[in-house]
Amino acid sequence: MRRGTAATALVASLALAATACGGSDSGDNAGGPVTITWWDTSNATNEAPTYKALVQEFEKANKDIKVKYVNVPFDQSQNKFDTAAGSKGAPDVLRSDVGWTPAFAKKSFFLPLDGTEALADESKFQPNLIKQAQYDGKTYGVPFTTDTLALVYNKALFAKAGIKEAPKTWDDLKKAAATIKSKTGVDGYWGSTQAYYAQTFLYGEGSDTVDAAAKKITVTSPAAKKGYETWLGLFDGKGLHKADTTADAYAHIQEAFVSGKVAVIIQGPWEITNFYKGSAFKDKANLGIATVPAGSTGKAGAPTGGHNLAVYAGSDKAHQAAALKFVKFMTSAKSQETIALKNSTLPTRDDAYTAEVKADPGIAGYQAVLSSAQPRPALPEYSSLWTPLDTELNQIAGGKESLDKGLSNGETAIAKLVPDFSK
Repeated sequence: MRRGTAATALVASLALAATACGGSDSGDNAGGPVTITWWDTSNATNEAPTYKALVQEFEKANKDIKVKYVNVPFDQSQNKFDTAAGSKGAPDVLRSDVGWTPAFAKKSFFLPLDGTEALADESKFQPNLIKQAQYDGKTYGVPFTTDTLALVYNKALFAKAGIKEAPKTWDDLKKAAATIKSKTGVDGYWGSTQAYYAQTFLYGEGSDTVDAAAKKITVTSPAAKKGYETWLGLFDGKGLHKADTTADAYAHIQEAFVSGKVAVIIQGPWEITNFYKGSAFKDKANLGIATVPAGSTGKAGAPTGGHNLAVYAGSDKAHQAAALKFVKFMTSAKSQETIALKNSTLPTRDDAYTAEVKADPGIAGYQAVLSSAQPRPALPEYSSLWTPLDTELNQIAGGKESLDKGLSNGETAIAKLVPDFSK
């Protein structure tokens, strides 16, 4: 944690525990409104105000329900919920990362939503997003926000370099980067060393870190290695920025892009509002968004991310009923449209992509690339597989470890997370 003392951490933990649903809020037992607790894991500055306003709107329309809103830092929320749910003190509703959903469902922390009012509009949601909310044949969340990675670029720099369209392959990107450097003086591309971002290179080779269906670890397979070789090759060459292996690499890449110091990065729609705050994109129309380049298979692919709203299985019936009604409201077409307009995030249901929503070039651009998004397998451990790879890829990109050695180390670490998988 970034806070300096154990005492501060303890106070924060106690505060969160006090806001969790303990089974009896004062109003509930007195015959008053049922009070449910929602842990929102969104950005407290850019996104939370929109959600707070929607909570107030819900309460006005549902006088018998109060919602205790708690914004929990995303990087802390998974462990906090895991601990709270294990002790029967979790919030009634959680904004759950899609990667956490199967893991918490496996632990029976989430309530199955099939047949409930929360999932009454299931047919309105994009099928691949419903799939990501499922585990072992049941649905444990309602898609709330969605995202994927895309190639984002500075149209003005492309025009100055005489490049008329976004690169369609990684080789095209290399050539474009060199041309941009020659014509404009700025770097053409700056890649990330994080495993999540490197996933696009694996998908482009028709591979993945594991084959969940076959229960096999594939991170060292020929196809995966080819993908990582392509990824590594984009840190060295004309117009290609050297790998940043520092702890602040993400911020460095983002700042360089929004200030016009690099023409292309791979990024997700959670940064749309921050793109627009940068000097390079005061004119929103300057933001170019395209599908990530394709690998040797000729196909492009990027991981599907986002969040589901899930209901805590440990809440009592009254709280669950109120939570289901709240989830239905927050994932309605009207709420999704409001969220998109205020936060520039992607709706999860097609009827929320209204003309006004699609007038935002960032949203329209990312909606167009969603077809290349690849759903994650319903493997509880899947998202955790990127953690050891983050370490290894950083070492590889920094020249401290060979690709073969790093991938071998990654394979060993992954084997501990999925011990029933073969190599």
